[in-house]
Amino acid sequence: MSNRHLSRTIAMQTLYQWDFNGQKEGSLDSLLEYNTKEFAPGFNDEGFTKHLVEGVMKNIKEIDELIRKYATEWPLEQITIIDRNILRLGIFELKYDPDIPSKVAINEAIEVAKTFGGESSGKFVNGVLGAIYKEIEKEGQIKE
Repeated sequence: MSNRHLSRTIAMQTLYQWDFNGQKEGSLDSLLEYNTKEFAPGFNDEGFTKHLVEGVMKNIKEIDELIRKYATEWPLEQITIIDRNILRLGIFELKYDPDIPSKVAINEAIEVAKTFGGESSGKFVNGVLGAIYKEIEKEGQIKE
């Protein structure tokens, strides 16, 4: 597993726990620290995992609005916690992180969804992120 993929996995786990436990914002740092020690002892990603978690939190209202807009068949609260947080990470990287190429953001989110989500999670994440990709492509915001 590559370092960045492991970072995304730890970030997803942290956001999942935060969401599962009632979205207590103060708990994010301790959850991130715990998950890093638990799943990747001695791992140093130079702050990438923290960057992901903080980026999602900084933009969560806009990110959740994009999920609502593009997952029209599924109210945000009815999307599984794992899929919802994979989408949050994917949308953050796709739309808000200038250093991550658009297609990398989508592919990584799909891979995390296939590994940790349900049977149709990969297709669901692909569909939502693909629709957002088309919008940002029209706006000329694709990152190579």
